[in-house]
Amino acid sequence: MSGNGNRRTLLWLQSGGCGGCTLSLLCAEGPDVITVFETAGINVLWHPALSVESGDEVHRIIDAILSGQITLDFLCLEGAVVTGPNGTGRYHMMAGRDAPMQDVIKALAERADHVIAVGSCAAFGGITAAGDNPSGATGLSFDGEAAGGFLGDQFMAPGGLPVVNIPGCPVHPDWVTETLSQMSAGTMLPDDLDAVGRPHAISGKLVHHGCARNEFYEYKASATRLCEVGCMMENLGCKGTQAGGDCNTRTWNGSGSCISGGYPCIACTEPGFEDPGHPFVETPKIAGIPLGLPTDMPKAWFVALASLSKAATPRRLRENASSDRLKVYPDRHKSKRGRP
Repeated sequence: MSGNGNRRTLLWLQSGGCGGCTLSLLCAEGPDVITVFETAGINVLWHPALSVESGDEVHRIIDAILSGQITLDFLCLEGAVVTGPNGTGRYHMMAGRDAPMQDVIKALAERADHVIAVGSCAAFGGITAAGDNPSGATGLSFDGEAAGGFLGDQFMAPGGLPVVNIPGCPVHPDWVTETLSQMSAGTMLPDDLDAVGRPHAISGKLVHHGCARNEFYEYKASATRLCEVGCMMENLGCKGTQAGGDCNTRTWNGSGSCISGGYPCIACTEPGFEDPGHPFVETPKIAGIPLGLPTDMPKAWFVALASLSKAATPRRLRENASSDRLKVYPDRHKSKRGRP
């Protein structure tokens, strides 16, 4: 239970959420999650899906950590911290323990060398905090866009890092395994995290990068219905140009992404994605101009570029964009042999 030699110890808890990030983690491949932990020198003290211990056995592990008998290197939390009602946390009691889950999380966070929020719920509140949020759900160090969350904006783990947020709904398995591997090797520094605690290795790219519909985007050849193959930014709410993540260059299960599956990016790696203020598959506009413009692009530039792009749209893209499949194919480029 305490690990061997220089192996790092990890405890994984699930709080207010659906467990989808664990299901995604179990789909890690090339290598699988067990191989990653072995290679990275991580000893899993307990994980609700990977471990055989249950009930009193789990409580003994937690008590041993809190008493100092076991050193805890990584505390991973999946799901938002439930603080209701009125800050008591009693909407979510830990099974077999007369204590709110929030109290257990706080006590373990004070013991852990590093604290990792797995998924957007643990990082920012996520779906669990949507709407009126009657459960008082919040992220570990952020409540939506606002710094602070459950542990407060001054929280710093003994390992020298704030809460490391690995976002996503669900999280990409590789984001978890690579982040933990880097942290286990001791090579992650505060400068490797962005303004909301996400590793730059995740948020340093946009979902837009590598999108199979980029040619349609460049010419603003847009789909108007989900079944069509054109760009989904203009009409169908796609936020791939605004959301941090390498979803289209690091595909899911070896081949897919939301966009390649025909659904717009809803920016699930970003704080507050759960309450966009409009239906996920609609793009809000003013005077025909989308409100959610690409990251770092001034509105005037977008309008000018969009007008030029639409004027130059090839017939192939214009007709295919509003089709449910490719109907017009690229013309074959004919060589000019014999000409000077």
